[in-house]
Amino acid sequence: MKKIIQSLVVAGVLAVAGGAAFAQMGDGMMGHEGMPHHDPAKMAQMHAKHLADLKAKLKITASQEAAWNTFADAMKPPADMMNKRPDHAEMDKLTTPERIDKMRAMHKEHMAAMEAAMDKRAEATKTFYAALSAEQKKTFDEEHARMDKRGEKAHHMPGGPDAKPAPKQ
Repeated sequence: MKKIIQSLVVAGVLAVAGGAAFAQMGDGMMGHEGMPHHDPAKMAQMHAKHLADLKAKLKITASQEAAWNTFADAMKPPADMMNKRPDHAEMDKLTTPERIDKMRAMHKEHMAAMEAAMDKRAEATKTFYAALSAEQKKTFDEEHARMDKRGEKAHHMPGGPDAKPAPKQ
């Protein structure tokens, strides 16, 4: 029983610390209710532009159009992936252990959906890649490597890939 209470206290402290960390990120990155803000319309527009640029760079031929369309459809981000949030009224009715269990279940569901989406994209990419010429494969590889580096930079720097590091205090 003592272990359970200690675990709940630790979970509570971590939750408060996590909330404080989000609060320190600044209003520019936060949406309502303290969640990171992602404008789905803006994200969809950026994604469409990226795909259009890639298609132009690859010089997709008429015979490759069907493979391109299958690839582009698989690359679309799931519409509900970023917008799925817990119902606060429902969560408020739960006890702390029930909320923890609910959040863990939601996390597992989210991770399973992410893995399924990654699998779908991986298969679509491999199938599309096989339909490319040697020159197109080289271009695709270069673009993919460039996006990997850009994504890595965005992942490690709050504000995105073009953000400047915060000055040291």
